[in-house]
Amino acid sequence: MRRDHGGADPDEAGPEHPFAPFVRTLGRGPGRSRALTREEAREALGMILSGAAEPVQVGAFLMLLRYRGEDPEELTGLVEAARAAVGAGPVPGGVALDWPSYGSGRTRGEPWFLLAALALARAGHRVLMHGSNAFTSGTPVPQALPLLGLRAAGSRAEALAQVEAGNFAYLPLRAMSPGLDGLLQLRAQLGLRSPVNTVARLINPADAPAGVDGVFHPPYITAHLAVAERMARPRLLVVKGGGGEAERGPAKPVAAHLMTPAGVEVLTLPALSDTRAPTAGLVEVWTGRARDGHAEATVRGTIALGLLAMGAAGPAEADERAAAIWRGRLG
Repeated sequence: MRRDHGGADPDEAGPEHPFAPFVRTLGRGPGRSRALTREEAREALGMILSGAAEPVQVGAFLMLLRYRGEDPEELTGLVEAARAAVGAGPVPGGVALDWPSYGSGRTRGEPWFLLAALALARAGHRVLMHGSNAFTSGTPVPQALPLLGLRAAGSRAEALAQVEAGNFAYLPLRAMSPGLDGLLQLRAQLGLRSPVNTVARLINPADAPAGVDGVFHPPYITAHLAVAERMARPRLLVVKGGGGEAERGPAKPVAAHLMTPAGVEVLTLPALSDTRAPTAGLVEVWTGRARDGHAEATVRGTIALGLLAMGAAGPAEADERAAAIWRGRLG
């Protein structure tokens, strides 16, 4: 005899939700689950960003992706869906260097990489930085910008206008895509980062021919380069940087992984300083009111990363050219 549960009859299940097959594919168990294909991943994230998936499905999807590990084909499809959501593509005038900033390290302090990007912009290189630093323990980029007389863009169009006017813009992820930003913020509820963090780094919203990217864990380097290759990006430099940012620590050699049309080359960049952690503030270092060996070596080394990424300098001269750009930042 069927009992009355005061609601829908459990024996009369409704039609399966259209998003359910993606969760099932990822989570059906050892020997039966698999990564999504590029096309499946593109469709799945597209459904999420269009509001076609239920919240419980979104959480399950993200954590299954994380648990299984980041598959290059799957990631490529996710990046393609994210690019479609933000309207990524070539822009008038072009952008020379894509600079994602999604670090959330517990030991971060000032965003010295921001000074490197600004110095490159002063030297004539068009830089578009985008990101979200919601989980960083250091100074987030949006908080640092006003200290330097700048402000974050409120839209992709405004960011491109800022690049046109001054060779630099910072475009928050929430301004590019509130949906993607919302997925990134789920870390506060799920307790873990999801592959959306990797996806956001690889959006390249203005189709810049070069990018400089930082990761927190070295295994992610291979995944970033594999996606860039599948998407036929011309140049991408990836390093294990402080707090996951594209920032070169000056106290020891750094391995920079540079992808070009000729393949991937690992550049061993030398240590630049044996100084201790910086003591001066961001504005004081930028304006020259304070000298700080560690901070300035960090900035110069990070400028060199940008030059290497763009092919504007080779390993032998990158540090020397970076030092000249840093000296010339104040005109």
